[in-house]
This record gives sequence, C-alpha cells and structure tokens, in this order.
Amino acid sequence: MYIGRIVSVAVTADGRVCALYRVSSRSFPNRTAVLAEDKVSIVPKPGFETDVQRNPYIAYNCVRLVCGGQVAVVTNGSQTDPIAEKMAAGMSARDALVLSMLALDYEKDDYNTPRIAAVADKRNGTCWLGVVRDDGLNVRRIPLQPGQFSYVATYEENDLSGPQDGAFPAANADEACDFILGGGVFAERANPVTAVAAVATGTGFELAAKDAEQQ
Repeated sequence: MYIGRIVSVAVTADGRVCALYRVSSRSFPNRTAVLAEDKVSIVPKPGFETDVQRNPYIAYNCVRLVCGGQVAVVTNGSQTDPIAEKMAAGMSARDALVLSMLALDYEKDDYNTPRIAAVADKRNGTCWLGVVRDDGLNVRRIPLQPGQFSYVATYEENDLSGPQDGAFPAANADEACDFILGGGVFAERANPVTAVAAVATGTGFELAAKDAEQQ
C-alpha cells in the first residue's frame, strides 16, 4: 500500500523519546537526506537538482533540533522551520504545531498533499503528531508506553484517530531508520526512498539518515 510520506513518534524500551521520518515517493524517488549538526535536509541526489523546478515541495529541512538540542521537530515540508523557531522562542509544541501548520496549510500540488509533523520533547518526555489536510487540522499529544510507536502519513493513513501504532524495537537512530524503512507495518508500505531518525540520548538527540538502497 502506498501512503506517501510518514512521520512517527516513538519511545524506546528504556524510555527515550524519538521522532522519525520516511520519504516515500512514486514521482520523485531520486532524493536523499543530508545530515548537519542540528538539522537534516531532504535534497535531490546529484544529477537530479532540476527536479525542484518541477515540484518546489520536494526539498526542505525535515528535522530541526532546538531548545538546546532537547526538542526534535520532524516534518514532511517547509513547516519544519517555523515550528522549530516558535518552540525555540518558548511556544508550546501544541501551539507551534497548530499555528505553523494552519498558516502554511496543505501543499497546493496536484494531490492536495497534507502537511504532517512530529515533535519529540526530551524535557518533559512528550510526543506530538499533527496533520493539516484540505478538510481539517488535527494536532495531538500522543501517549506512548516504552517500546511503542505511532505514526501519520500523507495519504490513506492521515487521520490521527486511526489505529496507526505498534511495537517499537529500535534502540538507536540507525535501527530506527531501518525500522521505518522496512520493519513491522512499514514493510507493507510501498516506495521507500530515505529515512531519518532522532532518538534521545543522555544529552540530546542522536541523528541518523539512511537511503532505502542502503538497507
């Protein structure tokens, strides 16, 4: 089943919060994730740079670490930066998600692609998911037990009231990338391209990125 892009929040078996992202694409598969110190960007692979002229939504920061590295914001588009910047300025996760996603709205492409977002806050151990579609906006704090994950996608599974959760086996960011690319329920979700994970550590968040072809 093809569900497009996916964001997920999770808690490791030993109680550390996580936020994950997977690019799944039928039209623009030639993309990868580029890691920096406190952010991750989705960009076209070398030789495919002109793809952004065909679709401006395919390149963006998908992860930002803010609040002294204690908060991970993960999304499928340009909403990453305003959500992160509002939280860095002291706004709550709920308000930053609602205001940013309402302002930007769903993507005005051929599919009215929803914007989806996740926040993992190490300071208070909370996880949030949000989605804005052409028919509504939903932001929710997700209560998770250790070893559990929840997710929302751009297509099909884009309602936070759906049964989109399960057991989370990953213990670090590299394992989390493998999981969202092809583990558990995600093995049945088609067209994986690349994945990014932010997993809380003792001091902040560990970041990892992996292309589907690297598995």
